[in-house]
Parts: sequence; C-alpha cells; structure tokens
Amino acid sequence: MAYPRNPYDEEGGMNYFPRMLDKIRMNLKDELPEDYHGNLGSGFDGRCCDFLQVSYDDVVKQVEAGGSDADVLAWCFENGRNASENDILLFNSFMSKRGWRDESSEFIAEIKERASISDRNDIQTFYDLIQADEERM
Repeated sequence: MAYPRNPYDEEGGMNYFPRMLDKIRMNLKDELPEDYHGNLGSGFDGRCCDFLQVSYDDVVKQVEAGGSDADVLAWCFENGRNASENDILLFNSFMSKRGWRDESSEFIAEIKERASISDRNDIQTFYDLIQADEERM
C-alpha cells in the first residue's frame, strides 16, 4: 500500500505540509486509502491550514492546478500568513509533539489500546502513531 509522505518531511522548513499535499494528490487520483478520507481538511490538515491562514479548499485548488510543494507553500505565504522562521519552528514543535504530555495524551493511550500496542513506549505522539501505522517504525 502506498502512503502519504512522512509527517516529518518538510517544505520551506515546515513539517507536515508535504504530507498534506501528498494526501490531496493521492485523493485526486483515487489512490488515497479509505481510512484517510475522514480527516481530509481536518485534524492536522486543518491545523496546517489554520496556521497558514488559508482554506483547505483553496490549497486543493492550488494542487489541482499542478503546483509543486514549493509553489503551493509560496501561494499560502502570499495569500495567507507569511510565517517567519520562528513561527515555523513553533508550528513544527507543536505538531511533532502533539499527544505527548498534553490534553491528547489520553487519546493516544486509547488508540494504542484499541490497536493492541499499549506496550509500545516508543509511541508517544500522533506523529509516532502515523509512523507506526504506516510501518515506518
């Protein structure tokens, strides 16, 4: 099975963004696994778009028009938030640590319990869950 890119992959220093674009491209080609459809435009996609102050639908339009990752990010910076290096550092830190010692920690534990991986102490964040689910860990 093909998966979207790793959430740690970066474009313009910003993590998760390439993964969101991969999911859009895969969905446009009907290649995105069904499990991913429910979170398109919400979850981390929504957080990414909120951070950039652009709508998910407008990002989809940029991808449909054939924009590369760099082109779409440049469009986001021009039409939404032109994030500084420090803004991006804070975004990356927040996204990559989500679920670790925060209000989502219990949810991470529930997901691990349902997946029968409660013993996996290496899984502490949502990025870790993605990595494990997509067999990257």
